[in-house]
Amino acid sequence: MYATANKKMLNMLILDILKEYSDADHRLTQQEIIRLLKSNYDMECDRRSVKNNVLYLKELGYEISMDDGYYLVEREFDDAELRMLIDSVLFSKQLTQKQTKDLIEKLRKLGSRYFSAKVSHISNLPDLQHADNKQLMYALDAVNDAITEKKKISFIYNSYGIDFKLHPRREEPYIVSPYQMVANNGHFYLIGNYDKYDNIVHFRLDKMTCVKILNEKVKSQREIKDFEQGFSLPKHMAEHIYMFSGPSVRVKLLAKSDMMNELIDWLGKDFTVRQTDNEEEVIISLYCNEKSMVYWALQYGPYVEVLEPEHLRKRIAMYIKEMNEKYDN
Repeated sequence: MYATANKKMLNMLILDILKEYSDADHRLTQQEIIRLLKSNYDMECDRRSVKNNVLYLKELGYEISMDDGYYLVEREFDDAELRMLIDSVLFSKQLTQKQTKDLIEKLRKLGSRYFSAKVSHISNLPDLQHADNKQLMYALDAVNDAITEKKKISFIYNSYGIDFKLHPRREEPYIVSPYQMVANNGHFYLIGNYDKYDNIVHFRLDKMTCVKILNEKVKSQREIKDFEQGFSLPKHMAEHIYMFSGPSVRVKLLAKSDMMNELIDWLGKDFTVRQTDNEEEVIISLYCNEKSMVYWALQYGPYVEVLEPEHLRKRIAMYIKEMNEKYDN
């Protein structure tokens, strides 16, 4: 907070008051600003000084309305943007309960006190699913630095046990060349190369602990076979809908015509559509990670049919047969 009774900081104090106490529905008079300066900062001020300092703030680029009272028109985030950010944090599975609460509190402070009052009912709901890995924020920061510096990283990779706790998959750390970080299906993923192989793999950041940046430079992308045709992140994300590693294949699907919403939600728009003789069905053609397509086709089994490639079709048929045997009593 600024030192009180310092006239040189008067414009910044007035700006703070406008940020906290004003919006389009709550305009401040000069007298109200004078009163708040006195009560909040023990700062004496007259009406002329209020006007002159507001004009100075406008010269600095702050959009302040002076019609029928003063209020800060443009903020870093408007109320709708802040609410979207708060909801994203609230329902994130990446953050621990404490991290969620702290971040929401910081976001609330970016709005006026009237916005804060409107979202006061939003809290870190204990019944929502939150991450158990308290090192996630550090992992995000370390991986981001490693990508920028083009350095390899080491980390312990964990899985959940039947005790609902994370346990190392092995004692030996993974050594990985990090290339990108992405968010998908409510989780952050690292796209990189595991040192022992020449392909791209994905790691969930909330399952990574003991992340360390190494001095060794990342493996050149020329040595990664998945980069041979170049690397497009949007294309990669569209093909890896569940973030499984492995090759992508050309897939042909028979789908219901009214499934376009689901198809675009999951697969993006990088696929072709051909109408069949049956107006209720279409042929979809796309590239997709093979393992991801197995899961997706099983999920939407009643509404889609994999036509090609034949080996993928047979693999899905095998899973369906095994499922049928489980439920056919």
